[in-house]
Amino acid sequence: MRAMVLKAPGTPLVLENRERPQPLPGQLLLRVKACAVCRTDLHVADGDLPACCGEIVPGHEIVAEVAGLGKGVTGFAEGQRVGVGWLGFTCGECEFCLRGEENLCDLAKFTGYQLDGGFAEYATADARFCFPIPQAYSDAEAAPLLCAGVIGYRSLKMAGPGRALGIYGFGAAAHIVAQLAVHEGRSVYAFTRPGDTPAQDFARSLGCCWAGGSDERPGTLLDAAIIFAPVGDLVPAALRALRKGGAAICGGIHMSDIPSFPYSILWGERAVRSVANLTRRDAIEFLELAPKVPVKTTVQVFGLAEANEALSRLRRGQLTGAAVLVP
Repeated sequence: MRAMVLKAPGTPLVLENRERPQPLPGQLLLRVKACAVCRTDLHVADGDLPACCGEIVPGHEIVAEVAGLGKGVTGFAEGQRVGVGWLGFTCGECEFCLRGEENLCDLAKFTGYQLDGGFAEYATADARFCFPIPQAYSDAEAAPLLCAGVIGYRSLKMAGPGRALGIYGFGAAAHIVAQLAVHEGRSVYAFTRPGDTPAQDFARSLGCCWAGGSDERPGTLLDAAIIFAPVGDLVPAALRALRKGGAAICGGIHMSDIPSFPYSILWGERAVRSVANLTRRDAIEFLELAPKVPVKTTVQVFGLAEANEALSRLRRGQLTGAAVLVP
């Protein structure tokens, strides 16, 4: 099989011919049909996260066809379409797992970071962390739902029921969560890179009532804000835009350092919270909800060998919606 391999953080991915993996007990062998390119893949490739061990195949928004079943796997059949996300393994026994917070498991392993992912023609995955994909979506359309969609859904739940919602950074996750929020009757305010008119026009096309630069204010106070851009400076900016009791939700796995800010913009029972990974329940709930809204994903398709170009465009903010690799 062909795979795009990260040899070392900070270096381009390398196209390799590799032996097709074999599923271990409890695993599925997957023929990859599409894999979206997430900002977390960019953080892995650029070395923003703690270094993982050795070489890795990135990619954790996988839509695939079951090509084989490892020993002991039930409930799946060859040819079935399934999805795989960021959370690839948990211990199932720690305090976090036992109280439904498996996203915080200290022994968790993550697809495309500690486990080879979907920037390849084949992959293996723990069957417990594979999900059915709604038939309403093509392979490429479904791929961003597996992380951008699920993380956006978890972030929206954490933001609470407030009606005025700000979204900072209008990329793959934002363009999905904006649709969820508008469907719920919220007023959505989109904050983009200053001067990014195409992103602001895109946000308005999805129902956002206001779109402007992250250095602007919409003229009303927000009940909550979700920050997807990995820019620490946006935390105090979001706090200044919140009404009392509002929450700023940091939806990414990595962010640049948050600068010091006056206590006065936190006071008034405002809160700052992070979203850590996701749970299988989040994925199941969101994948059932998405076609009912219906969420429509905007994707730009790249060939497998074009993974570096897709990552580069994401790094430069030159994508509308999500990039998706199709082997």
